[in-house]
Amino acid sequence: MSENTPDARRLVVVGAGLAGLRACETARRGGHAGPIVLVGSEVHLPYDRPPLSKEFLDVDGAGKPDPHLQTEAVLRDELDIDVRTGTAALGLDVQRKVLLTGAGELPYDALVVATGAAARTLPGSEQLAGVLALRTLDDAHALRLALEAGARTVVVGAGFIGSEVASAASKRGLDVTVVEALGAPLVRSLGVEVGALCSSLHTDHGTDLRLGVGVAALHPREGSEADADGRRPVGAVVLTDGTVLPADLVVVGVGCVPSTAWLADSGLQLHERDGGIVCDENLQALDASGAPVDGVFAAGDVAHWHNALFDRTMRLEHWTSAAEQGAAAATNALAEQRAPYVTVPYFWSDWYGTRLQFVGVPTADEVVVQQRTDAKGGTAVLYRQGETLVGALTLGRPDLIMKYRRMVKNRAPWDEGLGFGASASTPAPVRTAG
Repeated sequence: MSENTPDARRLVVVGAGLAGLRACETARRGGHAGPIVLVGSEVHLPYDRPPLSKEFLDVDGAGKPDPHLQTEAVLRDELDIDVRTGTAALGLDVQRKVLLTGAGELPYDALVVATGAAARTLPGSEQLAGVLALRTLDDAHALRLALEAGARTVVVGAGFIGSEVASAASKRGLDVTVVEALGAPLVRSLGVEVGALCSSLHTDHGTDLRLGVGVAALHPREGSEADADGRRPVGAVVLTDGTVLPADLVVVGVGCVPSTAWLADSGLQLHERDGGIVCDENLQALDASGAPVDGVFAAGDVAHWHNALFDRTMRLEHWTSAAEQGAAAATNALAEQRAPYVTVPYFWSDWYGTRLQFVGVPTADEVVVQQRTDAKGGTAVLYRQGETLVGALTLGRPDLIMKYRRMVKNRAPWDEGLGFGASASTPAPVRTAG
């Protein structure tokens, strides 16, 4: 291990995604002169995930955008980061301060864990070719090739990723069906009011939306042979109501789980529900007793932390929070005095040419849908808790969302949120807490 002085401390960041990259950049550009090592299990340099389900699928011909966030020259030469791609994290010894990897032991003085999350799969899908998640750059390449080949597409899950894939398939003129087990898209995360609006986006653009039904089985194509890996091409999706949907491509968008299995014996406290890393308000990892683990911090999809602005524990899977947390975790890991990480959650998604954006939290005593009556039109959905505006979603109004974000941050009164822009509103049914 390096000599424990501010200029010599070794910062190790495990996870070469957005959060991990921002941790490295923030440390170096913030004046840290010691070694910085970035460890990633994928062979790729850090890349941006949101375009993989948006522009990357939407562009025709050879004009695919490059999703990489930094070049190798900038990482190695300008930022002096020791980049170790294709290196899996296997374990963590917090007593010795050593990260265990597939390439051997790596000592650290400060560690930021930003290993992200892995997509959930469907039972039996491992035996079939053409059943894809969309989580990695390799996934996006395979999915794009299938869409370019004109695949009959079935999307399982009407969340953000699934709906963006459906939008891309629809734009290419392909037959696409979206299967959602709940009564509407995003009901669990954003409420029935938003679910109804999102259902309309799908159906208005010709997508076959099947609600309240699940997947019973996946069948291989009749008469097909297995490939070199023993997989046969998918041919059909059987739903729980007995419907059989022909399919050349099945895209699974049923959520993800934090990539923390390698931490099972580390002594870090892992969340009982999803296995994410339990942290304090400074993003410092906690042990099973609730005590901070010396030198270990977490950022991005893996981190559960207490957000004082809303007085609740959160785990966010959004681009903005990954970037912010990566920077905050590295700063706190190297600082003598730490600062709590507080934020107003923000995310966006693009469906059929309409941008959906959300800020705040959807926990609400009341939800109001406003049809904007100014020249730009669009829709806003506002969330009230007590007498305070705590969340807002906009459809087709990217000019408004950051104003709402500031209002939520400042704990704006509900009446102020309702009156913002003097737009006419159609109240949704009152939804009481609990």
